[in-house]
Amino acid sequence: MSDHADIRPTLAAPDDDPRLWLEEIEGAQALAYVAGENAKTLAAFADARFEQDRDRLAEALDRSDKIAYVTRRGGLLYNFWQDADHPRGLWRRTTMEQYRLERPEWEVLIDIDALAEEEGADWVWRGASSQHGHYDRAILFLSRGGGDAVTLREYDVDSRSFVGDGFNLPEGKSGIDWLDRDTLLLVSPLGEGMATSSGYARTVRLWRRGADPLAGPVLFEGAATSMSVGSDVQYRGSQELCVFVERTGFFDAVIHVGDRTGPKMRLDLPADIRVYWDDDFVALSPRKDWVLDGRIYPSGCVLGLDLDTFLAGGRDFRLLFEPTPRRALESFFWSNGRLVLSILDDLRAQFLVLDPKQGWREQRIEGLPELGTVSVWSLDAFYQESNGDLLAYSSDPVTPPTLYEISPALSAPLVLKQAPVLFRADGLVVTRHEAISVDGERIPYVQAGPPGETGDAPVHLSGYGGFEVSNIPGYSASLGQLWLEKGGTSVVANIRGGGEFGPWWHEAGRREKKARSHDDFAAVAEDLVRRGVTRPGRIAGHGGSNGGLLIANMLVRYPERFGALLCTVPLIDMRRYHRLLAGASWIAEYGDPDKPEDWAFLQHMSAYHTAEPGRPYPPILIATTQRDDRVHPGHARKMAAKLQSMGYEAYLYEQEGGGHGAGRNNKEVAAFSALGLAFLRKKIGWEA
Repeated sequence: MSDHADIRPTLAAPDDDPRLWLEEIEGAQALAYVAGENAKTLAAFADARFEQDRDRLAEALDRSDKIAYVTRRGGLLYNFWQDADHPRGLWRRTTMEQYRLERPEWEVLIDIDALAEEEGADWVWRGASSQHGHYDRAILFLSRGGGDAVTLREYDVDSRSFVGDGFNLPEGKSGIDWLDRDTLLLVSPLGEGMATSSGYARTVRLWRRGADPLAGPVLFEGAATSMSVGSDVQYRGSQELCVFVERTGFFDAVIHVGDRTGPKMRLDLPADIRVYWDDDFVALSPRKDWVLDGRIYPSGCVLGLDLDTFLAGGRDFRLLFEPTPRRALESFFWSNGRLVLSILDDLRAQFLVLDPKQGWREQRIEGLPELGTVSVWSLDAFYQESNGDLLAYSSDPVTPPTLYEISPALSAPLVLKQAPVLFRADGLVVTRHEAISVDGERIPYVQAGPPGETGDAPVHLSGYGGFEVSNIPGYSASLGQLWLEKGGTSVVANIRGGGEFGPWWHEAGRREKKARSHDDFAAVAEDLVRRGVTRPGRIAGHGGSNGGLLIANMLVRYPERFGALLCTVPLIDMRRYHRLLAGASWIAEYGDPDKPEDWAFLQHMSAYHTAEPGRPYPPILIATTQRDDRVHPGHARKMAAKLQSMGYEAYLYEQEGGGHGAGRNNKEVAAFSALGLAFLRKKIGWEA
């Protein structure tokens, strides 16, 4: 430990933080520290091999024969495309007939690289919104540097030019819904008193063409302490319905239905329920058991009812899907009057289609892979235009993605596009295993790599475990090229806190139980050693965002089980996370540090506070981006500085752009990934 070590903050004095200056994102002193640390990190790991890996990975991500994913609007297929010649990207469209060809002809609608050069702005594409049935105009969402905040600009698609006096809005975490050509619903935190404590919109305003958007009439308002508000415009024939939603927390919402003058009726529902309807029917799924008229509808089930009865207060639901402990609903949506359920049955993908007009007759989509990442969605952007055409995707750690089309008749899926092979996978196998956590729970994990147990395999172990997000392994160019192809083994852990087995699995790793998800990850590392796959010094742990919290806790709670750790875009300081950028929106997941009863458990997973001298911490690289306006880069900066002060081998790398996604273009994504994996390989003693 350094003679000048400053171990503050500590659990005994959690608010005595000498590094708050590192939270000044563009502060001169903070940027000088970042520049110095970047130079050290690059000098240590950005060698010729790194450059070769980075360039090869960027080339793979930019390949011209990768799958162009599309959405149909008004009969045409829209796509956003990035490659080496267009690193910022092209928004373009084509016909279905052209898309079926090996080399379709595309109509370019806007070139973001040309726009950025013309305007001298660091534009990053964040999508476009068109009015249903009218595709000559669109609102473009453009981010400066890749953050979540966007600038809104109305674009005339036919003339390929921006509308000078159109719907234009400065940078903010804003969104819109079209009412008609000259009227929008605006959700935006811009304006006095219009932001929640999380930095999102707290009002829905009416925005008329030519009017000041920030002076528009407020149709709906949520509490400043809520997470956000939102809106949606739906139609039942010629009837226009405006839906207003107040997200009181990350998992809870209050829903109102009304018109363009504001809400008229609040839906009498539990706050934690998911609701989707089409013209005639509604489907719902509660996160917790719902007791209604003496009947218990179980957590994670799906319920159905005709929409008129539902809106009139009827609650005599049909139980459409009932989960089991290892069979869970992933998602559901409507497609041309039929309800599509995505299910994970012991981590195997299944898809059911229910037709309410046929007594909720159930039909299974056959012919898709079950293992790996498999998903199904509607081809059409607007349900009013859907004829039932579906798209499906599949991949696994050694199998490149395939894009399928599924006809309304639900006949066997047809291969529409196949992605190229990006790394050599000859002889590699994918297997599934289970570790036993500290409380006896079985924790699944998927392993990919060479067969057999050598006791010395270089293992890349990743996990997430939060927000009910399922962490199913798919095809990764970076892991494939920079780990598997070199002879390494990759492992994805399905720890509690995720959604792999439904709401109960999430609840088992949320708030005061979050530490249990960290125990699960450590149990997987231990099981890899028990099985003879590897030894602790050869295990490289990696996680980002909520997974960064996980990795920081591996450092301080289970250091003996890892050879090196890569912690990306992380939250780490759990005393102040709710005061930094969007942090307040995650209180439902972690707890409120301002409440003594919550801090009592939060403090033990705040690695920034529990890190102490004299422990066998493995080397760690903490990587973030300056433009991440979701998880504050101060988390990474402060943790690296504290560890360095105590004499640990801790590195910081902060990329300038890219937001929470760590890259404005494929070259930046490749550099960020290649640097992290180069660090891990070197620090576990694997010079592949």
